[in-house]
Amino acid sequence: MKLQLVRHAQSTANVARTLNTKMPGPPLTELGRQQAGALADQLAGVTIAGVYCSVATRAMQTATPLATRHGLDPLVVDGLQEVFVGDLEDRGDTDAITAFANVFHPWTLGQLDLAMPGGESGRAVADRFLGAIAQIRAKHEHDAADDTVIVVSHGAVMRLCAELLADNVPPNLADAGLIPNTGAIVLEATDGAGWHCHAWAGVEM
Repeated sequence: MKLQLVRHAQSTANVARTLNTKMPGPPLTELGRQQAGALADQLAGVTIAGVYCSVATRAMQTATPLATRHGLDPLVVDGLQEVFVGDLEDRGDTDAITAFANVFHPWTLGQLDLAMPGGESGRAVADRFLGAIAQIRAKHEHDAADDTVIVVSHGAVMRLCAELLADNVPPNLADAGLIPNTGAIVLEATDGAGWHCHAWAGVEM
């Protein structure tokens, strides 16, 4: 089983450069809708066994054209949403971005009990996201090895949890390896419950 964690297309909050993590959140921009269509075109030749997304509007709008192309319905899964940043919500100033980084960086080093100001701890984020991925994997455990499952989610939670899932994602990549809109982290299931990362935002591992 292959798993692609795909970041949603451009949202209005992306254009404003603000931290927006409350659900359901803002919609895609016109460019974002074009990016979602281009993603469906890009993956038209891939055998896709399922398309899942977070509860965010931007994730659902990104997943729908791809799912439709493959005759599927996008399935919304609780737990796949972005890191909730609490007091930093809707801020894009330098102090807010620094405060976010000052918590996220230690998370990538294993200090998951730290929490965003008024928001989630890394452990809470990991528990819900990894739990959702485990449920999705169990649903597709008997699919063909070359089948791909798509999970449309969000940049920060994808980076943190890809490090926790995969056997070859180092902390510095999770910390600094930003994912562009509709960019993907490509994982493959290994023996047991493990995963191996094959590509990060278009760069082979």
